[in-house]
Amino acid sequence: MTPIALPAIALMPSSIAPQHLQALERANAVRLARAALKRAVAAGELDVAQVVLTCPWEAESMTVADLLASQRRWGVTRVRRFLQAIPMSEAKTIGTLTDRQRAAVAELLGTRPALVAA
Repeated sequence: MTPIALPAIALMPSSIAPQHLQALERANAVRLARAALKRAVAAGELDVAQVVLTCPWEAESMTVADLLASQRRWGVTRVRRFLQAIPMSEAKTIGTLTDRQRAAVAELLGTRPALVAA
């Protein structure tokens, strides 16, 4: 079997790689971190209210609806009803939530913001 020859660009350190490859590398890192976050939420290892209140870097550009849907037994309809109760758009990202919106989401999920933030 012949070894696979990698292009010279793949062997460059990320500090001197072209900008589009650096962006691709960053996007892949965010995608992998977000998938790990969603798996932790689905497994019950991580609370959604805690993620909303702390806003880790991997969740900043994630929509609230996407995060809520990653919980077990939460589908599109349940997420939509939850967000209509606040009211909040399904396209709202976690990084752009105000403190008041974060508290409203956490409270509606049954977590007191003061207890989680402390």
